[in-house]
Amino acid sequence: MSVLDAVLLGIIQGLTEFLPVSSFAHLIIAEKSMGIGRMSGVMLESILHLGSAIAVLFVFRKDFLKIMRELLGLIIDLIGNLHIYLHNRRSQERDLPYTKLADGTWRRLTVLLIFSSVPTAAIGYCARRLVTIAAVSRFMPGACMLITGVVLLVTDLGLSQERRMVHDANPDNAVWMGICQGLSVFPGISRAGMAICAGLLGGLSHRFVVKYACLMSVPAILGAFALEITTVSSPNLTPPLMRMYAAGAFVAFLTGCVMCKILLRLTQQVRLRIFAMYNFLAGALLLLISFQ
Repeated sequence: MSVLDAVLLGIIQGLTEFLPVSSFAHLIIAEKSMGIGRMSGVMLESILHLGSAIAVLFVFRKDFLKIMRELLGLIIDLIGNLHIYLHNRRSQERDLPYTKLADGTWRRLTVLLIFSSVPTAAIGYCARRLVTIAAVSRFMPGACMLITGVVLLVTDLGLSQERRMVHDANPDNAVWMGICQGLSVFPGISRAGMAICAGLLGGLSHRFVVKYACLMSVPAILGAFALEITTVSSPNLTPPLMRMYAAGAFVAFLTGCVMCKILLRLTQQVRLRIFAMYNFLAGALLLLISFQ
């Protein structure tokens, strides 16, 4: 892999991460077209996704600062409630009241992100070996892009008029979005597309779902990177290869910062059926090529 290859892959990652098309599948296709070999695992894809995650952290840095503050407050309140529980068990006096854990919009959003992250992490960890096999499959990207297209089209045709914002979202919505995000570990299944569809079908507003799908991607990507880095031995990470990875991640970060809000706005305004058609065409083309 050359520096130019890494730069091109970084651009592809930055452009496709925030759209309901699989950035993983586009990276796999681009790598095969460039003749780039791979080590065991999906280290390159994890690092490129890391660049996109850092872009999300940068673009939504004010939101994440509030989330981190609320997360710290949530931990403190949990410890406080545990202390109250132990006190109430020992004391014969009137029971002390517990602190509300999900009080306020930002605290509620933080709790929802935790609910989303748990199923995503569970699916990603359990399917980590299947992901490596799927990454070298000739048929998986095309077939999964067709599946993504079906989900997008069904969601677009089945949307109701009722729309709810964060204060109306519940743990069920968060868990389903987390499960659908977890399925995106396979190339061709769009992380953004599946999460957005789960939120919209749950009755949430388009504006909230698109932004929430971005926010919930960060812990998922960071977790996947941490899991993947533990499987790579030090001799495989040579200095030239690390420079290539760093170049790709940096370009993915820059592209993600530039395109994030533009593509988020586009995703909110363009009907999902347009992206469904793209997935159908791209998936069918990939399957035709794979049979040759």
